[in-house]
Amino acid sequence: MKYQDAIGSLLSLVDHERSAPAMPRQKRIYDLRNVQRLLERLDNPHHLPGIVHVAGTKGKGSTAAMVESILRAAGYSTGFYSSPHLHTFRERIRIDGVPVSPCVFAGMASTVWPHHLANASDPESGPATLFEFLTAMAFGAFSDARTAFNVVEVGLGGRLDATNVVVPDVSVITPVSLDHTAILGDTIGEIASDKAGIIKPGVPVVMAPQFPEAATAIKSAANAQSSPLVSVANSVSWQTDSISHAGQQLTINTQHDTYHPLVALLGDFQAANAAVAVSAVETLIEAGHRIPKEAILDGLASVVWPARLEVLSRNPLVVADGAHNDHSVSTVLDTLSASLPHRRLTVVAGFSRDKRVSAMVQLISERADRVLATRSRHPRSLRPSEIVDEFLSVGFPADTLVETDQVAVAIDTAMANVEDDELILITGSLFVAAEAREAILGIDPETYPDLLPPDLR
Repeated sequence: MKYQDAIGSLLSLVDHERSAPAMPRQKRIYDLRNVQRLLERLDNPHHLPGIVHVAGTKGKGSTAAMVESILRAAGYSTGFYSSPHLHTFRERIRIDGVPVSPCVFAGMASTVWPHHLANASDPESGPATLFEFLTAMAFGAFSDARTAFNVVEVGLGGRLDATNVVVPDVSVITPVSLDHTAILGDTIGEIASDKAGIIKPGVPVVMAPQFPEAATAIKSAANAQSSPLVSVANSVSWQTDSISHAGQQLTINTQHDTYHPLVALLGDFQAANAAVAVSAVETLIEAGHRIPKEAILDGLASVVWPARLEVLSRNPLVVADGAHNDHSVSTVLDTLSASLPHRRLTVVAGFSRDKRVSAMVQLISERADRVLATRSRHPRSLRPSEIVDEFLSVGFPADTLVETDQVAVAIDTAMANVEDDELILITGSLFVAAEAREAILGIDPETYPDLLPPDLR
């Protein structure tokens, strides 16, 4: 199977990231039997050493990336599984910080495919979804590479996520907020309970600062599993000492040590994520793994996690962030005001239609001087005309609204009319942020014409 054939096979599978079925996946399955049977056919490649399993609403990708970067700086071979990808499916499966090659990706797809077909014909299982298939590929790739540590980011939720077949060395739950409510629950407590489903008996849990309702649910789950709980809010303190385009200098005080890292990611929330990542690494150290303090500092200084308050241009100042719920958008707007002072704010905004768009629009309308409504190639993207209607409904001036069907065109329009001391923020969707990176940095992405929204094909 060649790489393009592998991509074609993957795209033939049910993809719950790009579709919005009438009944969400987590409402239609009762356990993880399907992915477990697939993995059994592959001789259980998920039985891996040194697993760090990361769930949460906000910051799970950034936190996972920090942990992986630290472990790699300590000299360990690492596997890293994350989603979604920005530009190519290969980004989701990384070995030693590098996306697997097209050859390795195609090889793993070829290996998993016949077992997927066998699973599909088995009356006690069924066909794999795209995410389940990729999860099996990732575990297979890490097993083949004999990685010493494997950082696994949950795709959605926790309890019924395909990654929740692992037995980790440490579980991490980053901040929980309202997102995917149609799937995970209507309250923060319900969502936190679902994400706490990754907690395994006796396995330590690192909990990021949480809303009280979420903290209660996670603590209850940890107690039920007799799992030691590290509450970062209660055991760690941190502060930002200085900020520049290169990142932020922090002081992090844990119960074991004091660190002064330069974190190569902007935002107060990244400072909190760094504190969580350090706590997770210290848990591994307590278990007997050798991770020098220098590796913690080096890993945080070199971490890369694109499209999260990423400065794509300095003249004019252009920042992309994949915030896709109101809590995230509020945090991004506050961070920009504090970290990158500006007189005017132009927002290139695009959203997925299954998100809390009206709440995000309200927040943006309170800060922005100009809005360019656009859309990504993602099939769930909201039409720009609908975004304009949302802004008009909250009283945003019509003469400061622009509508365009392409992210690149929206960016060109914003940059052509930029004023001194103006900041351009591209946000509302990780897919919009990804297309902004492609347009500004000259990245050639994988495109999937059959998955484009019908009116853009």
